[in-house]
Amino acid sequence: MSIIFKNAMLADGSTCDIGVREGVIVEVDTEGKGFDRVIHLQDETYVSPGWIDLHTHSFPKHKPYCANPDEIGYLTGVTTLIDAGSSGSDDIDEFYQVSTKSKTRVLSFLNISRIGLKRTDELNDLSLISQSAIVEAVNKYPAFIIGLKARMSASVVKENGIVPLRIARKIATDLQLPIMVHIGSAPPEINDVLEYLEGGDILTHCFNEKSNNHIFHNGSKSMNAVKKALDRNVYFDVGHGTASFSFEIARQAKVSNIPFHTISTDIYEGNKNEGPVFNMATTLTKLYALGHSLEEVIRSVTKTPAQIISRPELGSLDIGTIADLTFFRIEDKPIQLVDSVGTIVNHHCQIKHVAVMIGGDYIEFE
Repeated sequence: MSIIFKNAMLADGSTCDIGVREGVIVEVDTEGKGFDRVIHLQDETYVSPGWIDLHTHSFPKHKPYCANPDEIGYLTGVTTLIDAGSSGSDDIDEFYQVSTKSKTRVLSFLNISRIGLKRTDELNDLSLISQSAIVEAVNKYPAFIIGLKARMSASVVKENGIVPLRIARKIATDLQLPIMVHIGSAPPEINDVLEYLEGGDILTHCFNEKSNNHIFHNGSKSMNAVKKALDRNVYFDVGHGTASFSFEIARQAKVSNIPFHTISTDIYEGNKNEGPVFNMATTLTKLYALGHSLEEVIRSVTKTPAQIISRPELGSLDIGTIADLTFFRIEDKPIQLVDSVGTIVNHHCQIKHVAVMIGGDYIEFE
């Protein structure tokens, strides 16, 4: 099956034609002859590489932080989901098998606790961190496990403080894998957490407003730690979630030239159905509403996360790359946006996903 999409608008405002054969991009801006199907896109229909959500909970097993991969994946315009620590080594076999059955591509940051999110204080017991079990899982599924996940907040680590991250740092270094680190209420403090992060690692929930542990909490001390981490090429990920995104912190960050590198949802069944997350398009709209350009917003769910997970072909429209595509519009329709602390921002327009191409199939949603 071959399709050519005519008059596709890119995030930078330029237009092009994109030809796809057998799930691979084969032509860009050519005459487009010999295709089985020609789709003339409506005016103002944007196309980008398939959206990548760097922080999700897509293992259906551990309630409440779970979801059906396709319901939070391609059906919402996201063609690649990265699960952020739902599974540990104990159930990685089951998670892998579930993931292979979804249409949406699923990859994993393996929880350093062998039980994953079977319970939410998974790093309270250090005996549940087994380097040998982690190494075995990574060696068994090297294309599926793309990094490690450590949730560093008081409710998770309890009396163990920074110790689980210290252990994770050694394991990740030995395996040459990145760590995604969740930052929540202290202890441990964000300054201490950042000291353990190296180039290629990810700090998720970077714009949370935890009263004792957000990026501006300790003034210049926090700022110095943040800037040093950025200089080391630590990535800052939004990781919206139920309790981890603040419009106010995001505004301050923009004014202070503190970037986000990726926009992710931290989505699961609850915050998909009841908010404040709902889906990726809504999350993108929130950063767009704060004055970030469309090009910056779309890059943060395409090119940049693809580079972070060492799958650059997933974030590209180059000839020869996988034809995972997301089609979206900016609708001139008012929307009330709510962050994780209840702050409301009213915006005059919204990003809406209208179609995807995944696995060689073109699927429209309207």
